[in-house]
Amino acid sequence: MAQKVLFIDRDGTLAKEPPVDYQLDSFEKLEFYPKVFTFLGRIAKELDFKLVMITNQDGLGTASFPEETFWPVHNFVLKSFENEGVFFDEVLIDRTFPHENANTRKPEIGLVKHFLTEGYDLVNSFVIGDRLTDMELAKNLGAKGIFIHDEIDLGAEEITVDKTDLSDYILLETNDWESIYEFLKLSIRVGETHRKTKETDIRVSLNLDGTGESDIKTGLSFFDHMLDQIARHGQMDLKLHVNGDLEVDEHHTIEDTAIALGEVFHEALGTKLGIERYGFCLPMDDCLAQVAIDFGGRNWLVWDADFKREMVGDMPTEMFYHFFKSFSDGAKANLNIKAEGKNEHHKIESIFKAFAKSIKMAVKRDVEKMVLPSTKGML
Repeated sequence: MAQKVLFIDRDGTLAKEPPVDYQLDSFEKLEFYPKVFTFLGRIAKELDFKLVMITNQDGLGTASFPEETFWPVHNFVLKSFENEGVFFDEVLIDRTFPHENANTRKPEIGLVKHFLTEGYDLVNSFVIGDRLTDMELAKNLGAKGIFIHDEIDLGAEEITVDKTDLSDYILLETNDWESIYEFLKLSIRVGETHRKTKETDIRVSLNLDGTGESDIKTGLSFFDHMLDQIARHGQMDLKLHVNGDLEVDEHHTIEDTAIALGEVFHEALGTKLGIERYGFCLPMDDCLAQVAIDFGGRNWLVWDADFKREMVGDMPTEMFYHFFKSFSDGAKANLNIKAEGKNEHHKIESIFKAFAKSIKMAVKRDVEKMVLPSTKGML
């Protein structure tokens, strides 16, 4: 597997940014960032990132910043981290001034060009720093950024893009190393797929750790409404666009959507470390729906729900079973679904809501208990 990397700034990230001159050239100015030893230590011990320090030190070795004032403090910083089990695989220092426009100075990638190989997984790597130049470095590397936002405009005069253009690359803004550890430990679980057949063309993207945002267009309004329940009540972000052969009927659109959605869930869950795995019973007016799920790696569906109407909205009721069966196949999950009630709309909506809540419960993780919920050793 390709190696993930944490490119970590020094001043303002590992140690507090010295006020006024932003130059860490004496022990009197040295103040380590709160909780950095504890949680960078846990990152180094528990996660599989290569640690690289990369720092701009303006004019190092010139009269304005003599080396004899830099190295004692710098070496003390490195030794302090080594004493806590944190070893940097590489320490990369740019000595130039901003006006020199050197390609080795962040946000340029001159110092880190050797990471642009197949041996490194930059898509899943991060730049951690307190300056916008660090965030542009992440963009230039094709990585993501974790922004220490004590002073949000630091480095603004050196970036080559508008700072709003960096927002897509900043996945976390914080000034708390515990939050950084939890973010990296849990990671954002995402998946996407493009499923195209002669009958359907489906694009799905999923963020299991989202906030309930959805963008759903299947061509079937009631189906869109049901899928929206999954996003809202499961608190996951779901984008799903379908172009299906509705001129024939609804079957292929619904079934293929469920297969693609199940496959994306399987991808997003990844190793399944730390998930609860199981998970809901939900009332809705006259109806009661029970949905139990197990993301255990095997597909199975038990279905106990009958509908007296042929259609609910523009969706055939016979397709409800097919949707959940196809999801089970794609997600490699067990589903046990039961519903009772008098109103057919309420009945199926309560199933989808309970399904969403069941997923939310099953995919929940505990950062302190990142173990596989199985005695088999795999799911």
